[in-house]
Amino acid sequence: MASGIFAVLDDIALLMDDVAMTTKLATKKTAGILGDDLAVNAEKATGFLASREIPVLWAITKGSLLNKVIIVPIALLLNAFLPIAIIIILMLGGAFLAYEGVEKIVEYLFHRKTADHAPAVEEVRDDMEAEKTKVRSAVTTDFILSVEIVIIALGSVLTEPLTVQIITVSAVALIATVGVYGIVTLIVRMDDAGYNLIRRSKEKSLMFSIGTLLVKSLPLIIKGLAVVGTIALILVAGGIFVHNVHFLHELFPTIPSMVKEFAIGLVVGIIVVVLVTAIKKIFGKKASA
Repeated sequence: MASGIFAVLDDIALLMDDVAMTTKLATKKTAGILGDDLAVNAEKATGFLASREIPVLWAITKGSLLNKVIIVPIALLLNAFLPIAIIIILMLGGAFLAYEGVEKIVEYLFHRKTADHAPAVEEVRDDMEAEKTKVRSAVTTDFILSVEIVIIALGSVLTEPLTVQIITVSAVALIATVGVYGIVTLIVRMDDAGYNLIRRSKEKSLMFSIGTLLVKSLPLIIKGLAVVGTIALILVAGGIFVHNVHFLHELFPTIPSMVKEFAIGLVVGIIVVVLVTAIKKIFGKKASA
């Protein structure tokens, strides 16, 4: 009896060793997309009232966890029975990410808000509704990035037993959520930490200087993340098409991969933006007719 228990424990220990090795390998392979995930979601998780930052981040984190709960079993099942569906899902997700990235550029270049001198009462907006909209957008983008993370993690353990595949992919998915949104939380709470240091420290002291630096750095970091997040959306989208379309993968072999992926993501995004804009105008005319 005792020998049987020890044998089981030994099998569990060996399994955990295998999982630790495969999880480390899968995490390394997803490091690039995790960096993009951080940039995109940090930008999407900013711009709220200080009192709403943590509730909003928690709402996005719960949405991200739910995304993984949905994606992991579906990815494992599709990989076993219908692997082509994974490619199709990735391509559709890539088109959406490219659209989001290019739409941000178009919005910045051609549709920036100008000063409005209308009465203040007309400027009041439903902040809660705007908050819900931004949370939904963040969770949707997270879903697509999560699909890529899970697929890359799964691709790194295809030769392993099913148990190792399940545990490894689940572990990477959990690490992605906890790691990304943990760092995002630290970023968006920088100014509060800075204000606390300023309030509790003497002027011109080291802690006062650090607090001032944190407060002044946050707006710059947020603006930087907005730029990096937009670039990341287009890069990830281009990477999806380059890695899954043989023609694009072989196209311009001498060009650095990052440049090629960005260019392809940009082209795809422009095409999707033009199509979506045209469809909106067509249906808008029909509705007004």
